[in-house]
Amino acid sequence: MSTTSSRTPRYRRASLAALAVSTSLALAACGGGFEDDGSSEPASSGDGPVELQVLIASSGDAETQAVEDAAAAWAEESGNEVEVVVANDIAQQLSQGFAGGNPPDVFYVDAGVFGDYAEAGNLYPYLDQMEDADDFYPNLVETFTLDDQAYCAPKDFSTLALQINTAAWKKAGLTDADIPTTWDELQTVADKLTTPQQAGLVLGLGRDRVGAFLVQNGGFWVDSETGEATATEPSNVEALEYVQGLLDSGSAVLAPDVDAGWGGEAFGTQKAAMTIEGNWIRGAMSNDYPDVDYTVAELPEGPAGKGTLLFTQCWGISADSEDQEAAVSLVESMTSPEQQLANAEAFGVMPSRESAQADYVEQFPEDAPFIAGGEYGQGPVNLPGLGPVLADLDSQLEQIARADATEILESFQKNAEAELQ
Repeated sequence: MSTTSSRTPRYRRASLAALAVSTSLALAACGGGFEDDGSSEPASSGDGPVELQVLIASSGDAETQAVEDAAAAWAEESGNEVEVVVANDIAQQLSQGFAGGNPPDVFYVDAGVFGDYAEAGNLYPYLDQMEDADDFYPNLVETFTLDDQAYCAPKDFSTLALQINTAAWKKAGLTDADIPTTWDELQTVADKLTTPQQAGLVLGLGRDRVGAFLVQNGGFWVDSETGEATATEPSNVEALEYVQGLLDSGSAVLAPDVDAGWGGEAFGTQKAAMTIEGNWIRGAMSNDYPDVDYTVAELPEGPAGKGTLLFTQCWGISADSEDQEAAVSLVESMTSPEQQLANAEAFGVMPSRESAQADYVEQFPEDAPFIAGGEYGQGPVNLPGLGPVLADLDSQLEQIARADATEILESFQKNAEAELQ
């Protein structure tokens, strides 16, 4: 996956402000207000220290404290001030801030909404100003690229991998040599692991799980470089039909079929011998199921090779911020290899910089299969305007065990094309 593309602008131009509620609740003012002078150069606050506001969607106290400490360290070194605000609903608060003309200077941007924010003109594209910008995983940079413009620095990332219950594996007479590396091998071990009490493999619902099989077969829902929907490509039909074959055989089931809310719950309660989840499962297993011994492997290769899904956010900077130069400096500090490794220790995220990979794996060797996916993973759909279409796709994929794969893909293709034309 390259970090640049030949895509030309082909999307609907719609202001994200239209998505905001009619009455905007202004976010706290930052840096004395915001003005857009039409310049492509970073705005400046003039003489004296600047005051930046940072809006985050925190996973908990550990993440909040880590961000606050890092911001305070930058502020002390730079002579500026930073206020870190934890959002109650970051999507709503950002929409209100954009609509009211007073968004925070710096904020988390999820990959799934990046395209909408970028096309609406709400994001300041600054990545090319950062030192060592080429140190970020290219796949992550591509996730935050629209119309050949790379916008923002990836904050961190997660990937999917295969979790294997050690006791069930041994009981089935399997060894390390049997860890599946292909689709056929995955089917074989899932069959061997299936018992009346335990499914061989439990899959979570939706595109954020089965989408990995599309990537392994050389396909995906869209082509972000051309800006086109590609759901009806034969490779995608084959991938969904492979998943349906696993389900039809009984060696794989969906999480709700074993009364689980997600794959991690099914795995932790040992209703599944294997599941496919992200590195977030580590915290769930240690907190809720500490007695379950398991190992992690990279996802098996499909006919087209290795493939997994990337989940990521970037540090967005407002196009309306008066203090963009300082904001870029703050993001540089927040994404340094040292800070990213500190964040990994504090709240379990994986660094988005390739130079931090070796140190991360040394510190967390059990996560090596997850971080390996940074080299070949596929980021989320980032084309603007597809939120409702993707929600409909997820709804249809809930019935994948009994649905017609071709009909699901054709429905998405039709709906996506209507939005992208």
